[in-house]
Amino acid sequence: MPSFNVSIVQARGSSFQIGLKTGENVCNTPILKIFESVTKEEIDLYSMKSIYSTFAPHLLEELEGLAQGLGISPDRAAALFSGYDVPKTEEMGCSTLLTNEYYVRNYDFSPALYDGIFSLIQADETFATAGYNLQVLGRHDGVNEKGLVAGLHFVSHDGYGKGVSPWTAIRMVLDRYSNVDEAVAMLKEIPHSACYNFSLGDRKGNMAEVEASSEKVIVRYGDSALSCVNHFQDDRLKSKNRDSIEGSVQRNEHLLRLVDKSLTHHDMFRHFKSVESPIFFTDYESLFGTLHTFSYSYQHSRILTTIARSSQILDINLKDWVKGEDIREECLSGFIVEG
Repeated sequence: MPSFNVSIVQARGSSFQIGLKTGENVCNTPILKIFESVTKEEIDLYSMKSIYSTFAPHLLEELEGLAQGLGISPDRAAALFSGYDVPKTEEMGCSTLLTNEYYVRNYDFSPALYDGIFSLIQADETFATAGYNLQVLGRHDGVNEKGLVAGLHFVSHDGYGKGVSPWTAIRMVLDRYSNVDEAVAMLKEIPHSACYNFSLGDRKGNMAEVEASSEKVIVRYGDSALSCVNHFQDDRLKSKNRDSIEGSVQRNEHLLRLVDKSLTHHDMFRHFKSVESPIFFTDYESLFGTLHTFSYSYQHSRILTTIARSSQILDINLKDWVKGEDIREECLSGFIVEG
């Protein structure tokens, strides 16, 4: 039973300082070799900087810090970590359920293509955030100090082109916006590289699924609950779904049935992380195994998160962390069991 570990990074200061610390943390880790093999040697730096200067200028500073922390050039750091003009990635799966009270999500993929980092960062220029890293700079999912929570869901490569990766888009959303409406407005403006869903919720109980392609962005809003998986549900975008979406449809139906059970945040979190759950998967060799469960309670500012088959649960009061109370945990340990 192979062990599976996620390191926990806590950083405060300027965006440059956070990039520097992150770079020092990932230096000489195996994931860097993977990024070198799947990213381009060079990207269109002018276009990238133009977009990031508009929507997230602090990320350019963080990239400078990453470059220094890793001892590489800023241009090379941008190609490796900016999340702009990234070659096609493998398909991934994710299941999210939002209610007026909480957000709960599973991320499904392969541990071979996983950063293995959970970050809590408080940059001088942005909101404090907590979430799982993807391509170092980006995020699979996470929440910010204003109670805005977000996650990505792969749909298809239809219309694939040069643009902002969904994991960098998540980072932009969490760093700079305080509610669903603001996040939706930004996701309508940036150029998207592929077809992805974005699940969004905020502390007022607002929720939305942004169905984004390189050509069109459609928004579905929820009232008391909303599910988000790996296919477009709006009729105007259904033609962009993959040929086989049966698994995604089945997961969506299961999530909608859960709504009627009126489960608490803790109970829903336990259901998502359970290896017996219909939304916990073990097909890691086919890039569809559950790697982490992430959740957030709006009322209590409480993060509950864990990784596959771990006996550890991170239980974080985000308000306390923002006030300066670091958590003691430095890593999460679990196991990967192929089903």
